[in-house]
Amino acid sequence: MYKNIVKQEKLKLKDLVDYQPGQVVSKTLVQNDSVSMTIFSFDKGEEISTHAAGGDAMVTVLEGTGRFTVDKTVFILTEGETLIMPKDIPHAVYGEERFKMQLVVSF
Repeated sequence: MYKNIVKQEKLKLKDLVDYQPGQVVSKTLVQNDSVSMTIFSFDKGEEISTHAAGGDAMVTVLEGTGRFTVDKTVFILTEGETLIMPKDIPHAVYGEERFKMQLVVSF
């Protein structure tokens, strides 16, 4: 079920992806018909443009500050904060500063 990750070892999710200048970097940990789990890093000013997910999307900021726009409502999240973006509702993600997040989508 899990991939791209060492099992039976203590780790920090934010250490699974590095920052890359001018990029959004992602590492998929789980992908199946029920759930998707991905760790992202965003360089400052980088974004994922407006889109909608086929399931409820829960994001947790692991480091830094991100801006999440959900159906035209803006949320600023910092380390340790979580937001659920409902299925089929347009949303976008922007790096207010360099930040990392965990994304879990439940289908």
